[in-house]
Formats: sequence, structure tokens, C-alpha cells
Amino acid sequence: MILKILLVVGVIALLYFIYMKGRAAALNSQKEGKDNKQKEKERANEMVECSTCKIYCELDDVLLSNGKYYCSKECLEKIK
Repeated sequence: MILKILLVVGVIALLYFIYMKGRAAALNSQKEGKDNKQKEKERANEMVECSTCKIYCELDDVLLSNGKYYCSKECLEKIK
């Protein structure tokens, strides 16, 4: 009788730990998704300096040529 009770308790404990491990993995993947979105948002707001006129522009708005950032086509053409 005690053996049957211990067996049932052991099976319940095993199922509980398997369930909790799967739940923890799901929560970690959701957290990683939120962290990635936060990093993308921070990168979008990053400011860089124009190589010609030295003003700062958002990274999404600049032109990249030969490893240098330019705020507009005019600044890019001034170098050429």
C-alpha cells in the first residue's frame, strides 16, 4: 500500500518537474524576444555624426559610403 502511494507521488512529482521545465523555457524565449525588440529600438535611436558637416543624425536617416556616415546626398557629393 505504501509502495503504491510512493509510486503515485513520484509520478506526480516527475510530471510536475517536466511541466515546470517546459514553462521556464517558454518564459525565457519570451524574455529573449522582448530583449531583442528593445535592442532594435535602441539601435534605431542611435545618433551618428555626418563626416562632412559634423551634425548628428539618426542612424536610420543617414547614408553610408566607404565606412563613413553622411546626412544627405549633398554632403556625400561634397567629398567627391
